[in-house]
Amino acid sequence: MVTARRQLIPWRAAGTRAEMRRNADEVVRDTGWVFNNQTGATLTLEEFVQTGDAEVDVYLDRLGWNSFASGATMLEIGSGIGRMTSAFSRKFAVTVATDVDAAFLERCRETVSRFGRVGGLRTVHIADGSSIAVDDSSIDAVFSYITLQHCKASDALGLTSESFRIVKPGGYVALNYRTWVPADLLLVPAGGVMRQLWRIPVVGPRLSQWRWSTRFGWQANRLDPKRVLSMLEASGIDLEDVAILHHPGKPQKPVTYRGSTVVQRDLDVANKSHWWLVARSH
Repeated sequence: MVTARRQLIPWRAAGTRAEMRRNADEVVRDTGWVFNNQTGATLTLEEFVQTGDAEVDVYLDRLGWNSFASGATMLEIGSGIGRMTSAFSRKFAVTVATDVDAAFLERCRETVSRFGRVGGLRTVHIADGSSIAVDDSSIDAVFSYITLQHCKASDALGLTSESFRIVKPGGYVALNYRTWVPADLLLVPAGGVMRQLWRIPVVGPRLSQWRWSTRFGWQANRLDPKRVLSMLEASGIDLEDVAILHHPGKPQKPVTYRGSTVVQRDLDVANKSHWWLVARSH
């Protein structure tokens, strides 16, 4: 039995709306802001996917993944309806799209069939919010962007651990997290209140469908590098080439992994409130 998680409520509400829409263009107009903060009466799926195409090009370049992508299997944690997945499917030999909502994965397949390479696509439903039904050491690269911050902290850590379980020895992992910024003095308490309101019958389901209230409630966690790396170290996970990428001029607090200070580097496209963990599996 899957335990109810309040932070999944808006995803599933948006997923239900995705099921009700006649086509993916309507899904984008109604729920596009779920995935990249864009929505509008005239926004099309093609335009929506183009924003993902541009970001995939940038991140594969910054991560140095273009050199091996064409022969590799990659897994995306938090594919949504396929904004970035379409581009991944064109770049990688096999793309595994995962999400907590099965309806999003259905729309993701539709999106990739129109704008990507659906023959190389697999989908995996993360039904419990924290475990990925993929074999050990079976993935060449794991990527997650603007997803883990919307999870319960324990689920985000669980998905982090899962990333290193499923990646092959020598494989690559790039995971995006949100850290603390001054605005969180308001956002974090407001998010907690909103997630409590989601539990109220009648009121909760309605709040979970509105943009302003949902954006408060989705601010589910803040994870700093020390907490993430401490968890991985305690789990006995061996990392190579581990680094923290951050907004230019905004490094995270120094952190060690197995007695060595972790390298930190500027990432020109990183949000001021975000940081990335990049590493290779030993």
